[in-house]
Amino acid sequence: MIFEGTAHKYGRDVDTDVIIPARYLNTHDPDELAAHCMEDIDKDFIDRVQPGDIIVAGENFGCGSSREQAPVAIKAAGVSCVVAASFARIFYRNAINIGLPILVCPEAVREVEGGDLLRVNLDQGEVEDLTRGRAFQADRFPEFMQKIVAAGGLMNYVKERSGGSNA
Repeated sequence: MIFEGTAHKYGRDVDTDVIIPARYLNTHDPDELAAHCMEDIDKDFIDRVQPGDIIVAGENFGCGSSREQAPVAIKAAGVSCVVAASFARIFYRNAINIGLPILVCPEAVREVEGGDLLRVNLDQGEVEDLTRGRAFQADRFPEFMQKIVAAGGLMNYVKERSGGSNA
């Protein structure tokens, strides 16, 4: 899986309360969640983000509460993947469960600037900054996790493996 898009860069400890503020948790509609994604940390994010863009962030991305709506909002906003120095454990798990590709790559986070054009090869664990002509090696997902993300999340993966039944 290869993604290409503009980097939207944030610092460390971006918590789920700023990814999707609690006042919008009365809905599970992905489009409604996307409309408010990142608004408490970057009020213009939803106006700037384009399909395929990439969030780049420092350590502990997705910390805070365990709200599943955070990766849903990011994915529904059109973000193709998130590259961070590290992820909060529950966000990491929720992202994989809904099929949002994420990569741990501290070196890319240090070097990439907001607005840079990136290409991410999830299978190889590579982050390329096309603007600066640099490439970085990220931690690769194990093959089974790559299959879950490629299927669009855990539920789709289970359906595929069980022959499409809801049992």
